[in-house]
Amino acid sequence: MSEGTKVVDGLYYSKDHEWAKVEGDIVTIGITDHAQHSLHEITYVELSEVGSVIKAGEECGLVESMKASSDILSPLSGEIVEVNSELEDAPEVVNEDPYGKGWLFKLRPSNLDAELKDLMDSKAYAELIAQ
Repeated sequence: MSEGTKVVDGLYYSKDHEWAKVEGDIVTIGITDHAQHSLHEITYVELSEVGSVIKAGEECGLVESMKASSDILSPLSGEIVEVNSELEDAPEVVNEDPYGKGWLFKLRPSNLDAELKDLMDSKAYAELIAQ
């Protein structure tokens, strides 16, 4: 794990460096601090439209930076109910606050309990990125 990389307790993490925060029947999803550090200055964020139905592991967007571009893979299945439209004008917010204002989309999960078992807690994710 690089110096200063933040991992937040209480979130679920995918091996593809997305995080998921479960709040009632809605899950907020973003990319991790480790992912935004790896990409460096994010210049563009493209997300699937509200109403899109996606499966866990499916591409649902794209993040571009000065250095590279990376597909966003949904850690969970469900319907996208909201996207962070502020990122269209200010994609750098993902760099500044990846676990807060830099969230990407909100999902109404369709198979939450089963799919959460495939994600990591903060401790396991910290161990993954430390390798």
